Amino acid sequence: MYPLRRPGSRPSDLPASGAWRPGDPPAWRNFLDLCQGQRCFALEGGGVLDEITVAYETWGELDASASNAILVCHALTGDAHAAGPSGPGQPSGGWWNDLIGPGLGIDTDRYFVVCVNVLGGCQGTTGPSSPHPDDGEPYGARFPVVSIRDIVRTQLAVADSLGIDQWMAVVGGSMGGMQALEWAIMFPERVGSLACIASTAAASALQIGWSEIGRLAVALDPKWNGGDYYDAEPGEGPHEGLMLARRVAQIHYRSDKSLEDRFGRATVDRLDTFNIWDRFQVESYLDYHGQKLARRFDANTYIVLNKAMDLHDVGRGRGGMPAALSRISAPSLVVSVPSDALYTPRQQTALFEDMREVGATVQFETIESDHGHDGFLIEYDQLNQIVEKFLDEQLKGS
Repeated sequence: MYPLRRPGSRPSDLPASGAWRPGDPPAWRNFLDLCQGQRCFALEGGGVLDEITVAYETWGELDASASNAILVCHALTGDAHAAGPSGPGQPSGGWWNDLIGPGLGIDTDRYFVVCVNVLGGCQGTTGPSSPHPDDGEPYGARFPVVSIRDIVRTQLAVADSLGIDQWMAVVGGSMGGMQALEWAIMFPERVGSLACIASTAAASALQIGWSEIGRLAVALDPKWNGGDYYDAEPGEGPHEGLMLARRVAQIHYRSDKSLEDRFGRATVDRLDTFNIWDRFQVESYLDYHGQKLARRFDANTYIVLNKAMDLHDVGRGRGGMPAALSRISAPSLVVSVPSDALYTPRQQTALFEDMREVGATVQFETIESDHGHDGFLIEYDQLNQIVEKFLDEQLKGS
C-alpha cells in the first residue's frame, strides 16, 4: 500500500496558522478600530460583527487638499503590505513591490498610497483568527460570511479616518479588481478614477467551481478540526488542506505555456526505477508554494475570502449588471491578460463593452504575457507603463 504522502511533504515547523495575531510585531501596519462592544456592523448577507479592527499601510504623503490619494486593493492571499521589505511581524515582501514606489507606475513621490487588509483577512484586520468578543477565543468557523461590499465599507471607514473625501484612483487586480468596481458603484462620488485589472464584474461558473475545490481541500483536512485549530502545535494544523488548495490554485494561476516552458518534464528525483512519490520539477514548485502560503496565511481566511469572491456580482440587488455599471461616473481602465484561463479575457471584454454601452468613460488595455492570471503580478514593465499613463491622464484632466 502506498504511503499517504511523500516523506518531508509537510515540514514539522509549519505554524497552525500564518495569521498575524495581537501581540505580534506590528511591522508597518496602522490600525483603525471601527467599533468596540457595539452591534455596529451589519453584514450584507446577514449577521452582525460587534468589534472590527482594520489594518492598513500607507506610502508617500497626503497633499494639503487630500487629492492625491490612491487606494490599492489586494487579491485573495495578499494583505495590506503592498510594498516594502519583509521583517518581524511581516513574513513576506510587498506583493506589488515593482509597481508601487518612487518613480514607479504608482509613484509614491507623487501619490499617497493606501492598502487595507480586507475584512475576513488574517494580517491584522478582523477575521477568523481574531478573538471573538464573547470569549476571547478565535472566531474560527464562527466567523460570518462576508461579501466584497462588506469589505469596501470597512475601507470607507479608513478613508474617512484619513480625511480622504475622494480617492484620486482605486486600483486592484483579481479580487482587488472586484473591490475597485464595488467602490465605483457603491460610492461613485468618492472615486476619481478606477483601474480594474485581470478581474470581473461577476464570478464565473469556472471560478466558483475552482473556488469550491479549494474550500473543500481545507475543510476535508482532519486537522482543520471544524475550524478550531489555532492552539495546535507546529506541524499539527490544517497544512495538508491549505497546501493542496494552493497547489490547485497555482496551476490555474499560470498557463500551460508558462509551466511547460519553465519545467517541461524535468525531474527532481531520478527515474531509473519508478517510485510513486518521485517528483517532477513542477511538483516541487507546487510543494514550495503550498508551504510558503501555509507560513503566512490562515486556512479559515482562505475559506471565507474564497466565498466572498464567489458571491461577487455587481448586478445583485441592483436591477442587473447594466443598472449597476451605470452608477460608475469615474474614468475607468480595464486591463486583461490574454493567456489568463481563470479570469478569462472574455470577462474583461464583456466588462469593457458593458461599461461603454451604459455611457461610461472607459479604456481597455492588455498585458501580453505567457504567465496566465499571474501576469498582473509578473509583467511589471507593461503594467507600470499602463498604470502610469492612466494616472497621468487623470491628473491632466483634473
